[in-house]
Amino acid sequence: MLEILSKRRTVRKFDSKRMVEKEKIEEIVQAGLHAPSGKNLQAGEIFVITNPEFRKALVKINAEIGQFPLGFDSFYGAPVILVVAAKDCPYTDLDGAAMIENMLLEATNQGLSTCWIHRAKAEFEMEGVKELFASYGIDISGYVGVDHIALGYGLGEEPKPKAIRPGRVHYIE
Repeated sequence: MLEILSKRRTVRKFDSKRMVEKEKIEEIVQAGLHAPSGKNLQAGEIFVITNPEFRKALVKINAEIGQFPLGFDSFYGAPVILVVAAKDCPYTDLDGAAMIENMLLEATNQGLSTCWIHRAKAEFEMEGVKELFASYGIDISGYVGVDHIALGYGLGEEPKPKAIRPGRVHYIE
């Protein structure tokens, strides 16, 4: 497990033309669903976005929230976007973060690249986002967005191992 943890890196350049195999996406999603949740409510849900038109609309919304320049892809060309959200959950951020971390690690295990992207909470509060999801048959009323994962095959060199800052562990014996 420590090997997978040490290999996980943030990637900001994806092969947009190479779709992730459905089997790999399903295993990554299962890893998210197996995350711990407060009071075992299991309120976190995952929206798997591979539809190019939906993705394009979400990129535009996310870039607007982040105040990025017109045309900037805040998901870095990743062909898959995983959105974590929850409804009626007192631990939305914590439970969602556990789901995201599990999925990041399983994606690394599958030989895929990821980038944890924020702004889902703001997205779910924006005008027009409910309508976007509804146009694909999904009612997100009452949901709180947690965050996204940009998922795909990374381009470029493999990121270097990160140095662990010393002095972050304190034993009280």
